[in-house]
Amino acid sequence: MATSHWLIWSALASAAKLGTASQVLLYLPLTLSALSPPAFLLLSLLQTLHSLIHCTLYLIAPALSTFLPFLQLPVHPFLLLFSFNLFASSSSSRWWLLDGAQLWGKALRLWTPIFVGMEGLASIIVIQATGKTGRVMAERSETWQLMLLVGAAAAYVSSASWIVWSYSAIATTPLTSTLFGVAATALIFLTLIGFAQRRTNVIESSLLALYFAYNVWLCSPDTGEEYGYGSEMYYASWVGAGAAAYVPLLQNLLYHLSKLLSFITHTLPKPLLLSLLYRLMILQLASKILPQIGDNSWPSSDDEVAWEDMRPSSRLTQVLLAYRQTIFVTVYSHLLLLDAPSQIWWRWANVFFTLVTWAMELLLTNEDDTDEMGAKGWKVD
Repeated sequence: MATSHWLIWSALASAAKLGTASQVLLYLPLTLSALSPPAFLLLSLLQTLHSLIHCTLYLIAPALSTFLPFLQLPVHPFLLLFSFNLFASSSSSRWWLLDGAQLWGKALRLWTPIFVGMEGLASIIVIQATGKTGRVMAERSETWQLMLLVGAAAAYVSSASWIVWSYSAIATTPLTSTLFGVAATALIFLTLIGFAQRRTNVIESSLLALYFAYNVWLCSPDTGEEYGYGSEMYYASWVGAGAAAYVPLLQNLLYHLSKLLSFITHTLPKPLLLSLLYRLMILQLASKILPQIGDNSWPSSDDEVAWEDMRPSSRLTQVLLAYRQTIFVTVYSHLLLLDAPSQIWWRWANVFFTLVTWAMELLLTNEDDTDEMGAKGWKVD
């Protein structure tokens, strides 16, 4: 009986967490399409402050963690209605909130290198975890070896085709041609060195090649221009949304949802949607893998570890996992404000940051860090 009650409660808690994530995913673009960028930034700021309070309570009061997913469910609808009502009024008291939202927008743009670096680091974590798991699976049977080799070959071919298809749009200036040549050469040499030193495998290297091709494609100026991304029409659609007469939310919910659908399908460029989905997915996967890094995983209820007794890597992991909702909201808000022309150079920085991180991992990993399956051990301290 106790087990069934626990399963029901866990299912309800998971549903509450999914509901909260769905609210964040829906409400931010809804505000951006129905009102204006200032209203979107205000809602993003309020959601970030709420997530900071929620995550801090989760970290310092673990006894409340069972009830927190349910307590925050009504908060996001309240913040959405507050934002709509605030922009419906002409009260002068709202201007300090708008000033705060404007500063929040500037902060999001200044944090661009942090968000880009987080994506690259999370990608390396997920790719290496996948390579390690594939190495273990390959030791079990020849069937798994064949399937993994076919999958790696498909990833190599896909990445090469993707790069060739994007090259003509990338090599428009001597600088971008040089950046591409240096990055591609570094990727090839690091792959060969990893194979020669037995510090990588085809699964890891093929996935990294695929991620490299993905970033190269996003570095293409034509990727944004093809869909009007970063153009005057793209930003005019935002201004036009805010310049329209205010329409109440609850009485015209279907109207706002149809406007949101039109905003997503026609205004938001497809590369942005792909980048948004990838970044959110890779950060979520990395948050699941982080507790497994090192000897001290996230402690279970039966194996509590005092904060002062934790390794530095375990403390950092616990803090990052505790505040993952805040990271989720800020990363999502930043991507909705993405400006493609300026982001091209940050994409190139992400390519080289990822390659340097992988090179350091290959350098720090030695034969003593392998387990009986031949998979690489994690080095974080």
